[in-house]
Amino acid sequence: MSLLVVGLSHRSAPVSVLERAALSADAQVKLVQDTVAVEPASEAAVLATCNRIELYADVDKFHAGVAELSTLLAQHSGVGLEELTPHLYVHYEDRAVHHLFSVACGLDSMVIGEGQVLAQIKDALAGAQELHTAGRLLNDLFQQALRVGKRAHSETGIDRAGQSLVTFGLEQFAEGSTVDAWARDKRVLVIGAGSMSSLAAATLARAGVAEVVVANRTFDRAERLAELLTQQYGRRSPEQDGSGGGTAVAARAVPIDAVADELTRADVVVSCTGATGLVLTAEVVATALEGRTARPPVTGDGTRATDGTRATDGTRATDGAPARTAASAARDELPPTSVGTEDNCPLDLSAVQGTAGFSVLGEAAVAGMAAAELEQHAAWVDKGASATGSATGSEEQAADPAAETAAITALAAAAAVLGRVPERRRPEPVAEVPRPAPVLSLLDLAMPRDVDAAAHRLPGVRLVDIESLAEASADAPMAADVDQVKRIVSDEVAAFGAAQRAAHITPTVVALRTMAADVVAGEIARLDGRLPGLDDKQRSEITQTVRRVVDKLLHAPTVRVKQLAAEPGGAGYADALRTLFDLDQETVAAVSRADDRDADGSRVDGGRVAAGTTFDSNNFESAENRGRA
Repeated sequence: MSLLVVGLSHRSAPVSVLERAALSADAQVKLVQDTVAVEPASEAAVLATCNRIELYADVDKFHAGVAELSTLLAQHSGVGLEELTPHLYVHYEDRAVHHLFSVACGLDSMVIGEGQVLAQIKDALAGAQELHTAGRLLNDLFQQALRVGKRAHSETGIDRAGQSLVTFGLEQFAEGSTVDAWARDKRVLVIGAGSMSSLAAATLARAGVAEVVVANRTFDRAERLAELLTQQYGRRSPEQDGSGGGTAVAARAVPIDAVADELTRADVVVSCTGATGLVLTAEVVATALEGRTARPPVTGDGTRATDGTRATDGTRATDGAPARTAASAARDELPPTSVGTEDNCPLDLSAVQGTAGFSVLGEAAVAGMAAAELEQHAAWVDKGASATGSATGSEEQAADPAAETAAITALAAAAAVLGRVPERRRPEPVAEVPRPAPVLSLLDLAMPRDVDAAAHRLPGVRLVDIESLAEASADAPMAADVDQVKRIVSDEVAAFGAAQRAAHITPTVVALRTMAADVVAGEIARLDGRLPGLDDKQRSEITQTVRRVVDKLLHAPTVRVKQLAAEPGGAGYADALRTLFDLDQETVAAVSRADDRDADGSRVDGGRVAAGTTFDSNNFESAENRGRA
């Protein structure tokens, strides 16, 4: 059997595909169960995070396994196989191990070095164990991945290379400032009470927000999170606060139906639920903006204005003057649409200035001009020197007179045929309409998305979601510790592969020693028949002597075969050992089944492999140690 992983992530698929392929909790359970039901797979586990969906399986056929796992992913995700296939990646055996270890260390995360993925790997293993779809291979793999991830975070500075997705998202709002400075005294609405939502609530509470409101479909979970926030961040000493005076974070829970009302009072909204549809539509957000209470808005530097009232579009009226809309302010600040000035224009502008429907650079201004005038017009529009004037550039930049004549002739011919002169003006610069400072910051960490993407077009709203985080993380700097983590991953992959190959030969070694014990027991029984007068002490000494001889004879080959089997390509040594000693295949299989039961949590103190024979697969080393005595 061999390890196979088929999946897609933010590195292989656009967010739109990841969003559609997201699996609910029930779909994950069904996917795992269906995977072990197909012929190539004997074990299965699903790792589903905000930005990845991966199916791990122990298969006996590579090509059949890839086909089956890909088909199952498509069926349970609802995305057609033809559409999903270009975004899938496949890792096999050591490459699959390397991939999971890299994921556990945060090397494959959207934010390099984030540690929350360890909890998600732990949940994936727990789910597979609960469904009894994780055998020896996946148990060993996921448990070792957790150890490797913890080692990377404890032995290196990978934490400095990145942070959690929550912190990275909040930093997009801070825009160069610190999250603490940006978040201080803001009101926060957290939608959802899962791990990501809880992390966001705790992060913002530590930053010094004024209030955290938790909304969840299960109200008890929202209450529990609010209680934890109150206990931990409700009262802080001046030393903890760092500002000279203690602060308190108010936390409360509300039903999910109260989100619309709470939205009118919130400055920051963090949403991460398991909903399959939108939690906040653009219409709901727009309505909340119109109904916002008269609180001073947050300016770009984190302070609040104190005069005037808030307009529904997020702008502010001052000194009793009516509120100006963002659109009117933008119109007032737009630059003029004309290009250049009238200085040195070769045309008589006064003749065409009043022509309706035409600019001074258009067709009416140049109609009926001679070739020399056309040349002057073209040079003026391009902001260059007049062709009939003196040269102002270098000799290398001077135009070829023959080429100029040909160009002018062609232009005049085109004007005669088309009845107009092709313009050579450059495109006018487009002025961006200034947007008001955000009064509502939306952080959507759900997959599929919780917040309507159209909300970012609303004046006064700033939306950061998984897609925008993916774009921002592409430019995030990587710490030098990443190289050290990569070395740790490579070493751990080699060690895991060696351990798995050595474990593969263990049942054969145990079966060999079991056969040797059978031979010793048979010979001692024959000796008792031939020498019935032996007392117990004599019989014991003879028995121990024969066992020591057998142990010493088997010690060197069994130790050496395990060393060879741990090396790449060493799987064939188990077959050679079975062939040389004519071992019963069923005996070896029985040891493997007992080891699998032990991996599932049931203790194996001694399993029956043949009539009258017992073994302990966990203690076969003791026989080797006795053989060295």
